[in-house]
Amino acid sequence: MAEDHIGWSAAERAERVNHASNQSWTYIDRSEVPAGRSLVRLIWVYKRKRSGALKARLCVQGCSQVHGVDYDQTFCATLRPTSLRTLSSIAATCGLRMRQWDFVAAYLQGELKDGEVVYCHAPPGYATLGADGRLRVCRVEKPVYSMAQAGRRWQRSLFPWLREWGFQQCASDPCVFTLTSDVDGTQQRLILGCYVDDLFTLYSTTALFALRALHLGPRVAME
Repeated sequence: MAEDHIGWSAAERAERVNHASNQSWTYIDRSEVPAGRSLVRLIWVYKRKRSGALKARLCVQGCSQVHGVDYDQTFCATLRPTSLRTLSSIAATCGLRMRQWDFVAAYLQGELKDGEVVYCHAPPGYATLGADGRLRVCRVEKPVYSMAQAGRRWQRSLFPWLREWGFQQCASDPCVFTLTSDVDGTQQRLILGCYVDDLFTLYSTTALFALRALHLGPRVAME
């Protein structure tokens, strides 16, 4: 791992740029942290992908968060296995196309609730001194990887977006959305299955698929 220090440094820079563009946190002086509030740790997690690419990710040490102070609810619904099998069956029966999308940095796209504030130490290796002579800390503005509530906050952003664009949420599985639209005089269908940061898509025409992709694209990057 040591011989790849240049690659790992580049991966760290890319992750820091990602958080900076997302405005994940704001640096503040240690004296600005309310009395009695503990700081959550930020840690680096490194991974070498099968392709050989190096990935560095900044994560909150979630176990150091305090329930009722740093977070409240954490539940995040996921696509049921039976729903995925049903969607696959529908695609085969109706001749629909299937595609899987992965949202890039999905957990960073959520929004914290009003009054939900988390304070954490600066990223290891990148701490700077504040005006009070102590190391500056971060006031988290948006969910960060491994935060207890990150998945829930992402889902609470994604589902309203889908409903805003005309999708109907399934009553039996809240992670399934359907859309019927008239394309060139023909009723066409688009079905989505959401599994946290993965999106399973069934569509009957590329025109309808491309139309919805245009709506999602400006909100969050996909691959």
